[in-house]
Amino acid sequence: MTAALLSLTLAFGLVTGQFAPQQAASEPLAPALEERVQKLGKTLRCAVCQGLSISDSPSSMARAQLDMVRELVSEGKSDQEVVEFFVSRYGEWVLLEPKAEGFNWFVWLGPVALLVVGGFVIWRQLQQGPALEPAPQATSPSAPAAPGGPPSAADDADPYLQAVRRELER
Repeated sequence: MTAALLSLTLAFGLVTGQFAPQQAASEPLAPALEERVQKLGKTLRCAVCQGLSISDSPSSMARAQLDMVRELVSEGKSDQEVVEFFVSRYGEWVLLEPKAEGFNWFVWLGPVALLVVGGFVIWRQLQQGPALEPAPQATSPSAPAAPGGPPSAADDADPYLQAVRRELER
């Protein structure tokens, strides 16, 4: 009973948003500084939505992060210092565009490599031309005319066919 009551209370709190990080939205800064805040917000990933920047996300977590950017900019921090603050807190994952260094080169060069390989495959296929169908083979006098005809010399040499014939004769 206690567990059910606790679960209902928790569910009600989550639905109403009582347990979400609540922070009053800070006041917009001067237009030049607010432009910097929005520009920085476009480069940082929302921790909740993961596909949106904190400027585009409607989540309260993104609002809190954008308020933190606004606070850091109002303190006089440079763009690089603000980005480093979030990277130190959330890791490089927080950047919508990863830095082109180390293992991240695969992220940047992977699509280009796939295009080059695909273009090469297409080029090779075009160079080979259309596949020609083999010409029908002329029947030789030693080949049987019908499937039920007499066995050829090649059939007599095959031990498997000989074993099958022996079984059929029994």
